[in-house]
Amino acid sequence: MIVSYQELADARKKKRKRHFTLEQELARLWEKMRRHKIAKEDRAKLVTEALRKMKGKIPEIVGSHISSRVLQTCVKHCSQAERDAVFEELRPHFLTLAFSAYAVHLVKKMLDNASKKQLAGFISTLRGHVAPLLRHMVGSIVVEHAYELANAAQKQELLSELYSTELQLFKDLVSLKESRLSDVMSKLGLQKGSVLRHMTSVIQPILEKGIVDHSILHRVLMEYFSIADKSSVTDIIQQLSSPLIVRMIGTRDGAKIGILCVKYGNAKERKKIIKGLKGHIDKTAYHQYGCMVLVCILSVVDDTKLITKVIIRELQSILKELVLDKNGRRLLLQLLHPNSSRYFSPDDLASLNLSIPSLSLKDQSEASFLTETSKVSLGDKESKEDIEVAVDEVNKDKTSADDSDLAESGKKDPFVRRQELLIKSGLADSLLDICIESVGELIRSNFGKEVLYEVATGGSDGIMHPVLDDKINSLHNAVASLAALPKSEDSQEEHVLENFHSSRTIRKLILDCPNFASTLWEKALKGKSELWVHGHSCKVISAFLESPDPTVLKLVKKELQPLIDIGILKNPKPIEQANQ
Repeated sequence: MIVSYQELADARKKKRKRHFTLEQELARLWEKMRRHKIAKEDRAKLVTEALRKMKGKIPEIVGSHISSRVLQTCVKHCSQAERDAVFEELRPHFLTLAFSAYAVHLVKKMLDNASKKQLAGFISTLRGHVAPLLRHMVGSIVVEHAYELANAAQKQELLSELYSTELQLFKDLVSLKESRLSDVMSKLGLQKGSVLRHMTSVIQPILEKGIVDHSILHRVLMEYFSIADKSSVTDIIQQLSSPLIVRMIGTRDGAKIGILCVKYGNAKERKKIIKGLKGHIDKTAYHQYGCMVLVCILSVVDDTKLITKVIIRELQSILKELVLDKNGRRLLLQLLHPNSSRYFSPDDLASLNLSIPSLSLKDQSEASFLTETSKVSLGDKESKEDIEVAVDEVNKDKTSADDSDLAESGKKDPFVRRQELLIKSGLADSLLDICIESVGELIRSNFGKEVLYEVATGGSDGIMHPVLDDKINSLHNAVASLAALPKSEDSQEEHVLENFHSSRTIRKLILDCPNFASTLWEKALKGKSELWVHGHSCKVISAFLESPDPTVLKLVKKELQPLIDIGILKNPKPIEQANQ
């Protein structure tokens, strides 16, 4: 009798796998239930049958690749009662399953569909095991998923056992009000040295294994930076100054860590970070948080040749997309108009101004100042901890005091650095070409109009003048040519003087750039102003009357005065007064 190879293989698997036959049956059911074109009732029957076959054996078979996939589909499509039954059967085994490469996907699916009570129960089972799980490539995924789904109190519960042994044993010692590690230490009187030793023992093995993708670790690192001494912080920055940083900057706290590594890393470490970003510049530039790390690099790193080679060259190949992108444009705006609250939110500016107390010269000088004054003004009852808290308060107040105050990083003059990155690299030249070629699209777009405005005005501090004056004038003429086009009701695109975004951009350019105002008037509006005194375009005409430049006012006086006299236009600043 001839036995086929497949039959021999199946016979071996039956001996090796206890539930091999069951898995084969489940696989056949799964092929039917996962089809797209299947009636809801038929799928429900198949799911119920599969769950009936697995009942009582789920913890044993869930580690298998096939069974895990079947269970994920069942959990997705089963009723709530059936889902609860699966959850209860798995509850005692969650910790074991968290370390399984295949079962982890089912655990995540169960958490996604868990009720608030079930999620709270799962998080309580993690108590005392968070650190070991974070050190495991698979287990860390489960902790991160639970952390993302948790509420503020549950997140604090997961974090607290990474801070201190005491908090690991007594979770009820801290309330939600003490969310910052410094507040927790101050309330419980924890010793700084003890906390640092515990956190170091947790963080180091994780970093050595390269498990740096998770937001819970990023939060822990931010808290560690806030209390660690100089040598400890320097060690961590040295470890992270590598391609590892690319995997961290996708979260809010991860981007903050990236910014701190750039600001406080030495020249060698900065070079490693920039080289680690090579090939990832485009994705990072479009990312909500990652783009701020690139903004920081452009703002503080002195090696402009390396930045030009690795970052600017890659940006030039996607320049138009960057201009039109909400996050991508920030890199260009930072070079054109650094740290502007018009383009960066308070949170963005605060992240650029982040500091590490043990490494910050400003913080250290304030601390020494407070210490000296305390010797005179404070009594013996004032403790060392109170002084540290006072210093911390001063730092918090100073953080948002000055938008333009970046770290003490970088010896090169900021204007010179901007010139080298913007002008000498050829980026500004390419940017002007894009603006001239796509002037209609950019000026009508929500984000592109801001870059076009900065380019048309020559950037802050006149950084693009006089080198690129000819091209800037060409851009002015391109905008004026669009404005000179006749109004047409048949056109699918709104006229630039009537479009919401473009009309406001042109108005702002008239007020801030007299050269543009003169070009626009002579080329597009002279003799036609009466056609544009209604709707959005009225704001453009009125801008000529509000211009702070007397030459512009003199240019438009003769034509616009009659419109003011008959009440069509309002003059916020009488022309006679302006002439005086």
